Amino acid sequence: MSYRAPVDDIAFILRSVVPLAPVAATERFAEASEDTVAAVLTEAGRLATEALAPLNRGSDLTPARLENGAVRSSPGFAEGFRAIAEGGWVGLSANPDHGGAGLPQTLNVAVGEMLAGACLSLQLNPLLTQGQIEALEHHASDELKAIYLPKLISGEWNGTMNLTEPGAGSDVGALTTRAERADDGTYRITGQKIFITWGDSDVNDNTCHAVLARLPDGGPGTRGISLFMVPKHIPDDNGRPGVGNSLRVVSLEHKMGIHGSPTCVMSYEGATGWLIGEEHKGMAAMFTMMNNARLAVGMQGVAVGEAALQHAAAYAADRVQFVPIIRHADVRRMLATGRAEVFAARAIGLACAQALDLAAATGDDDCTARAAFLTPIAKAYGTDVGCRVADMGVQVHGGMGFIEETGAAQYLRDVRITPIYEGTNGIQAMDLVGRKMMDGGDMAFRLIDEVLDGAKSAQAALPDLATAVWDAAETLRDATSALLESGQQDRFAGAVPYLTAFARVLGAHFHLIAAQAGDDSRKALARIFVTRILPRNAGDLAEARAGTAELEAVPDAAFAGHA
Repeated sequence: MSYRAPVDDIAFILRSVVPLAPVAATERFAEASEDTVAAVLTEAGRLATEALAPLNRGSDLTPARLENGAVRSSPGFAEGFRAIAEGGWVGLSANPDHGGAGLPQTLNVAVGEMLAGACLSLQLNPLLTQGQIEALEHHASDELKAIYLPKLISGEWNGTMNLTEPGAGSDVGALTTRAERADDGTYRITGQKIFITWGDSDVNDNTCHAVLARLPDGGPGTRGISLFMVPKHIPDDNGRPGVGNSLRVVSLEHKMGIHGSPTCVMSYEGATGWLIGEEHKGMAAMFTMMNNARLAVGMQGVAVGEAALQHAAAYAADRVQFVPIIRHADVRRMLATGRAEVFAARAIGLACAQALDLAAATGDDDCTARAAFLTPIAKAYGTDVGCRVADMGVQVHGGMGFIEETGAAQYLRDVRITPIYEGTNGIQAMDLVGRKMMDGGDMAFRLIDEVLDGAKSAQAALPDLATAVWDAAETLRDATSALLESGQQDRFAGAVPYLTAFARVLGAHFHLIAAQAGDDSRKALARIFVTRILPRNAGDLAEARAGTAELEAVPDAAFAGHA
């Protein structure tokens, strides 16, 4: 079965669960009418289903390759990307001043999910470009904006994010890439970066690298880092790609999945760069790009989970073992829980995007705080769900899932990177219980109150489900209070199970809303989530409150089996 973009499910959520109407009611996003939203979702769904999905399997079997220092993309990628660019999808939420459509981020996130579900390797190209666009819109000089934004928005050029180095992964402050001031106001960038997604391309005319580097007077750690625009080809006076810059692709990584996405080792050898933002304040600009990417990656997890689920359901309907295996209770359990979790993760991601839009349109600090709190949850839960559902898809196929020809394994291999890049899920969880709790837990308690209010409203229509959600929210409140009273290391030791528990409570909340607004199938899925998935919170919250003492008591040698 080929992937079909979940247009109806996304439209239902934006209409009845996480409504886009409050966003469209603002002056900034007034053009996001119901008709516009329907047209955008329909056309993006058609693009994903008809043009991009057929490229997915081929990109796995015929990966991107490096020939004579240049990347050659998988078959059909040039045509597929051209369809994305010509449709205006790269600049869907970008500023109209530079050629963007200026539509809500919520719509952009929804479209991104459909493109990723169709072909994750190709969707990574516009995803990184969109993050760079946002960073430039917020931090670059007017001169840089005028040169780069129109080309990035049109898709003629693509953008990358250069953080990681061989000795500086999550510890970004340990980077060694150097920047030196030149007499003409530019900078010379020297160093090596690794894991650079779409670091070179034959589907775009130019590749524009956002590179973190340290000036000679930059202090230690992240506070002394600056961000630079370092293009593959230096734009000429007419804004066209000119002479080649002093940079090169050293190699492509050989990866577990996303074979069609070229992951480059980049070498900068006195390359010419232009400052983005202020000297020594590069992390602020890079965080703008990273936060955009973190939500998008969460939706990549949802996307591949959706694709894997469709693939597994089609196989289960056709595969006969006495009866079609979709009739077997355990297979139905796997498919039903997978569908319920994909819905929950999708709704959380769209809720985060909605908060971002309301913050952008109104300047409301509460919306900004809400979006910031939901970002690590959306990223971590969405990608965890994607991995669980893709793994389940292999299991539904049985022995044939372990055979590459069925295609089930590709979803698992492709999605496995999503809990790792753009900040591992452990880092997301520590961010949630650390930086995002610096308000004394105010936003956490506000969200829990919303869940309690929703459960109260659903009590008459769905008393058993509403009671279960109420109880889970109260238990989460108690765990949150306990977390706030614990030390940092104890918080960090329980951060991952705490984030998962919070996500499930939010997912149950959205399922309750859907059950009241939708048909019997929505009620059935809500019952699956609340009765089969939500009860797992008891164990997770027990672990979240366990602290770090038992972990520290295990000697390091025991991990290697030498204790």
